[in-house]
Amino acid sequence: MQTQLKMEADYDRVLFWIVLFLFGIGLVMVYSASIAIADAGRQAQPAYFLIRQTVFLALGAISGAMAFQIPMRTWQKLALYLFIAAGILLVLVLVPGVGKVVNGSRRWLSLFVVNLQPSEFMKLCVVIYAADYTVRKAAYMQDIRKGFLPMFLVMLVTGMLLLAEPDFGAFAVITAIAMSALFLGGMNGRLFIGLILMLVAGFVLLIWTSPYRMQRVVGFMDPWADPFGKGYQLSHALIAIGRGEWFGVGLGGSVEKLFYLPEAHTDFLLAVIGEELGFAGIAAVIGLFAWLVIRAFSIGRTAASMERYFPALVAQGIGIWLGVQTLINLGVNMGVLPTKGLTLPLLSFGGSGIVSNSIALAMLFRVDFENRLLMKGKVF
Repeated sequence: MQTQLKMEADYDRVLFWIVLFLFGIGLVMVYSASIAIADAGRQAQPAYFLIRQTVFLALGAISGAMAFQIPMRTWQKLALYLFIAAGILLVLVLVPGVGKVVNGSRRWLSLFVVNLQPSEFMKLCVVIYAADYTVRKAAYMQDIRKGFLPMFLVMLVTGMLLLAEPDFGAFAVITAIAMSALFLGGMNGRLFIGLILMLVAGFVLLIWTSPYRMQRVVGFMDPWADPFGKGYQLSHALIAIGRGEWFGVGLGGSVEKLFYLPEAHTDFLLAVIGEELGFAGIAAVIGLFAWLVIRAFSIGRTAASMERYFPALVAQGIGIWLGVQTLINLGVNMGVLPTKGLTLPLLSFGGSGIVSNSIALAMLFRVDFENRLLMKGKVF
């Protein structure tokens, strides 16, 4: 019966092709951006990162297929447990000898074959938990003590764990997700504006009291003042994008990826896209992400119109997550925002990010799938 319903139900073909194009562009560009590093590194294999990214995509596809089978009502029941599990992983990262330190940050758990980055899965769990919390507390969204304060305290603890790694970028994304869930759930307007002002002040304070964050801001303000120090990454990212002009130097023709631009296949993949595919390539990527976010909100509105508020908030939360993280990565690559370690969703190299993004997209497809079944008068 369930198989028959799946065959009868349609799916969002536009969303499917958007996702397919983004994953495909990511695979090609990760290979192009990493081929020199892999060839000259200890791997001595030009396709090293391509092979690993392909494996990650396969794992993401399997994880997504499994996640799609789970009804949204089950995800809602698991919301608190998933959030607690993700929180435990964040704590384990900070335990000496357990968490793995890379480039001065303790963000990974070693699984021997690959590294697990709990903050990527925390983003997904916050989407689910914030949606569930907002639905459960719908009657108290105008009450600061019963509606806002519990979520604030939970996010405060989560933020402290992320900042201890430190992972300021993930903290910013998770804050945006939680805030958006409260806003979409009907939070008091004045309280929301006050909260935004508090958050802005908090972010400024975090930057002001952290020497390495201040250095990044200084480097961001004028990367050419110290192009071999604080402004090194940004200056080379801007050079890469500038070289690309309108249509790029051609796929594989980047010079900056040849040991000039750090993290070319992860945080600064967009700069390589800009150099090799030009303004046209960057515009295409931005357009695909914008379309993805629009589809996520459209699916969420459809669910809300059928009074399916948890699935609606999950769909919109996923759109906000991917949209905000994409905007931050774009801003960093183009010199609009200070440099921070945040990858480009669906495109950048990384197993944890690919798998968590795949599960999130599977949940988005599930919300749409259930919407279409209900519109056809089916049960599930």
